[in-house]
Amino acid sequence: MAEAKILWVDDEIELLKPHILFLKGKGYEVESCNNGFDAVEMARSTHYDLIILDPPAFAKHRDAVKNALRGYQRLNAKGIQSIRPGGILFTFSCSQAIDKDMFRLAVFSAAAQVGRKVRILHQLHQPADHPINIYHPEGEYLKGLVLQVE
Repeated sequence: MAEAKILWVDDEIELLKPHILFLKGKGYEVESCNNGFDAVEMARSTHYDLIILDPPAFAKHRDAVKNALRGYQRLNAKGIQSIRPGGILFTFSCSQAIDKDMFRLAVFSAAAQVGRKVRILHQLHQPADHPINIYHPEGEYLKGLVLQVE
């Protein structure tokens, strides 16, 4: 069996080098980049078994929501399109102006756009050390989905 191919996109990819080296040491082929635009280019010619999309905040205020949702949709469409059938996609948002329903809709729209079915395996949210103040709901800014792409 061929080794699994992983694409890891994170705006702080340098901090993740130990994890990447660990995966490579276990026999995985790992490609990484620190922005979504490079990831889109990398994914044009390769199909991956696992993709991790963790871009920077696309919307830091309400005025940026429309463009941010287009960005999440575009990035996730390319990720979904570039994964092998049965592959796993981890996708995240840390934009406080994008709530979890908006993010899910952008990701599901991306799947529909490229004609692939996705199943939610797990929904992720911020850990206990990032509490949410009831008077500041935007504090619930970390969100993620683990998807299986058919």
